Formats: sequence, structure tokens, C-alpha cells
Amino acid sequence: MKRLVVLGAGTAGTMVVNKLRPRLDPNEWEIVIVDQEPTHFYQPGFLFLPFGEYGPQDVKKPKKRFIPAGVEFIEGTIDSVDADANTVLLGDGTQLTYDYLVIATGTHPRPEETPGMDGPEFGKTIHTFYTFEGALALREALKGFDGGKLVVHMVDMPFKCPVAPLEFTFLADAYFTELGMRDQVEITYVTPMSGAFTKPVASAHLGNMFDERKIHLESDFYTERIDTDKNALVSYDEREVPYDLVVTVPLNMGADFVAKSGLGDELNHIPVDKGTFVHKDHDNLFVLGDAANIPTSKAGSVAHFAVDVFVPNFLRHIEGLPMLEQFDGHSNCFIESGHGKGLLIDFNYDTQPLPGKYPLPGIGPFTLLGETEMNHWGKLLFRWMYWNLLLPGKELPLPALMSMAGKIPEDE
Repeated sequence: MKRLVVLGAGTAGTMVVNKLRPRLDPNEWEIVIVDQEPTHFYQPGFLFLPFGEYGPQDVKKPKKRFIPAGVEFIEGTIDSVDADANTVLLGDGTQLTYDYLVIATGTHPRPEETPGMDGPEFGKTIHTFYTFEGALALREALKGFDGGKLVVHMVDMPFKCPVAPLEFTFLADAYFTELGMRDQVEITYVTPMSGAFTKPVASAHLGNMFDERKIHLESDFYTERIDTDKNALVSYDEREVPYDLVVTVPLNMGADFVAKSGLGDELNHIPVDKGTFVHKDHDNLFVLGDAANIPTSKAGSVAHFAVDVFVPNFLRHIEGLPMLEQFDGHSNCFIESGHGKGLLIDFNYDTQPLPGKYPLPGIGPFTLLGETEMNHWGKLLFRWMYWNLLLPGKELPLPALMSMAGKIPEDE
């Protein structure tokens, strides 16, 4: 009997066990998945909680509901991995041996890594919507905000869902406009990037949207600390951005056991082959989702497309055959822009987001890099697809590898 152990029952880990359990003979393969949290959160929904568009019940369900029969679910903490000995040590002292290991433990906000962030003002004048509790606290803060300087801020790249702070900024603009107090709120977007987004074409489009909405962009801002006495963000080059309310994306880091196991980089993300997700030193260890250090977005769509590439590769790999599929870094996501509209971007390792149309049989096409109501409804529809199709490992009409169909190249 061979054993596959999956660490993390988030998006990637849950999809893996749902897709592999029917394909691996239960008489030959045991599958175990480990996670310390009993609740599965629909993290894209955290964006809508502060504005009251979703309620708490819309973004959480029990993880066990999505673990298929024939997969053992262990609720517990992970102490360490000994990749040379093919063992996982759990927090309670249990030792799991494995023949193959998939690490899908994600990345997580670490406010304590930025001086001044994780202090008495956290949850008062300093907020984040990157956690369930944080999003609910921010909802109360927005209700009581009577105007002033609202700063949307990110500490450093990479962080999960890199378009989320953009979406929050646009939704805040719409929120205060609909309340009739937009002229009383000064919105500043503070980023370590040189523009509104990492890719030039998309950054130019989004920058124009900032200008139209009178949102100030403070770029190339590397945060050294938050001065809570002065209510100001302070950069390493000594620039200061004052705030009355700051909505931050803290530094994101992988799980602590990654560092303890000697597997990760300085942010506890694990370097792997960007096409096959296999660890460079251990050919029976794969890393999927936000836990992997690969040069694309840490986003749910990447986890989805990556798993679709991983599964056929894994089935060949365990037979001693070469892995044929190469993941291209495909990512796509809807960007809420407020007032019932949104954008869609679609890109990969080599091709940045471009304008045009995204074909989708039976539903699309969706407009790329253009604000439409259809894109907004696509964003809302995805929550149902996530719970009912994506997590259970059912097939979606979305190609794992990016297509140029419908896109307008830069030189046209």
C-alpha cells in the first residue's frame, strides 16, 4: 500500500484529493490530508464583507464537507517535514510516513513583521480584510468612518490575490460615493510597485481608473514602519503617508513548518520547478498553490489551473514515466471596480494582461481590461462555482493553459 499525504486542505489541497481519489486504486493507495483548521473560507469573499455585500455565512463551510470518501482527514498542526526520511511530524507527536507528499499550506498575513502594525491600533485605525475576523472588524470601522484620509496599503510582494487591494480601493470609492460623502474622503493607494499593478499594460489601464476616481497613487513605497503616534506610514527612504484609517495587506509568509524543515526561502515559500511543481531535491515532493515560490500570482485561479496540470503529470510520474505537461503560469481574475462593474485579466508567465475578449462557451465572452456589468456578475457567479464545482474537483470549461484567442496583442 502506497501513501499520498497532502498538507493543507485549502483550495489546492482539496482539489488534489478530489481529483486523485477516483484515479488511484484504493486497494493500492491511501490518501491522507492534514489541516489545522476545520473551516474552509472562500477568501475572495473577504473583499465584500467590509461593505456588507456578503454575510459571514456566505464565505465559510466545514472543510470535511469537501473531503471525498476514501480520504483520511487529520485535523492537526504540522510541526515539520523530513523530506529525506519521507516523514511528516504533527504537533501532537504523530509521525506520518509517505511515498509522495503534496504541500499546499498557502501563504498568510503576518502583521507582526512590520513595526507598528500589530500593536494596540490594529483593529482600530489599522485594519486588514485578508482574514475573516479582520474583514468583519473593518466592516464596523467603515460604518463609523466619517471622513478623512483613507489609505490602502501593501507591505511587499508577493501576497495572495494581488488585485484584491485594487478592488477594495475601487469599492471604497463607490461605497463613499453612494453614501454621498466621497468628497469628504481622500483615498491614497500605497504600493511597493512602480504602478497600480505588476504588468505594464494592466497598470496603465488601472492607473487611468485611479485618475478618473481621484485616487492618489503612492508608488515605490517600501514600508519601514507604521508610526501610530503620528498616524503615518513611513518608508525606508523616509517618505511619510498620513492616514486616519489604513487598510493594509501585511507581509505574506508561508507556514512556519516550512522554515523549520529547511524547505523554503526567506518568506517560507518553497522553490519548485515552475512547470511541474516538483521539488528540485526530492522527486516525490510537490508544492501547489500559494505555498509554492513560482513567478506568477498567488491566487485561486493559479491553484486551479496548476492542479489541472499536476494531476495528469502525477499519474505518469508514479508510473515512472516523464511528466509531459508544463504549467505556463496561467492566471485570470475578475477585478471589481465598483458601481456594479468589473474587469477581467488573463495572463501567464510570458504574456501580460491584454485587452480583448475572453471566450467562455455558454456564458461569455467576457471583456478583458474593460469595465462591464458582465464581469461583475462573473465575479459573483464564481462563488457558487467555487463551492459546487471547483473544490469538489469537477471539470470547468476553463483551459488550464492560457490561450491568445480573443486577445489584442500590444502591437495591434
